[in-house]
Amino acid sequence: MKHMAWLLAAAAVAFAALAACPAAAQAREGGPPGFRGVSLGMGLEQVKERLAADALFGYRGDPDVSLLPTPQQTLIECSGASWVRRAFFQFHEGRLFSIILVLDDRRLDYFTLFDTLSRKYGGSTRLNPTEAVWEFPGLRLSLERPLSVKYLDSGVFSALREQGQAGEALTDASKKMFLEEF
Repeated sequence: MKHMAWLLAAAAVAFAALAACPAAAQAREGGPPGFRGVSLGMGLEQVKERLAADALFGYRGDPDVSLLPTPQQTLIECSGASWVRRAFFQFHEGRLFSIILVLDDRRLDYFTLFDTLSRKYGGSTRLNPTEAVWEFPGLRLSLERPLSVKYLDSGVFSALREQGQAGEALTDASKKMFLEEF
């Protein structure tokens, strides 16, 4: 009984210490802004500079930059080194809103990364066999299978999704009007 009380007290102290840690508290509230100095909301040129300076990314400059068929969107796709196989950085109106890191599953496993993220950011908001999701104000962080980590500006993503739905509704209406011509 004494041993159990001591264990509970030790767990409470450890939890209190973790909760009092400013870095951990800030991370839980706001979430990670990005990865290795590349943060959501950065401009295209600033991200290019950061990627060029980081040996983890095999960024080659403008050959790795693509304009997407969607208006006002740009994508940087580059190879990775070590832990990262490929990396995708998607921009809308010149600002980074999505980071996708495809990780090397021969060097890192899903459960180790899940444990690391859970210890750092607390329990996931949503968990299923294919993904674990942490929601923060303005940010969605997900760990997915196959092994990848995604950082998403949820405000920009919601606006783009709404625009897409509005576009689909317009397309449906146009299709209906066209079909009425027959």
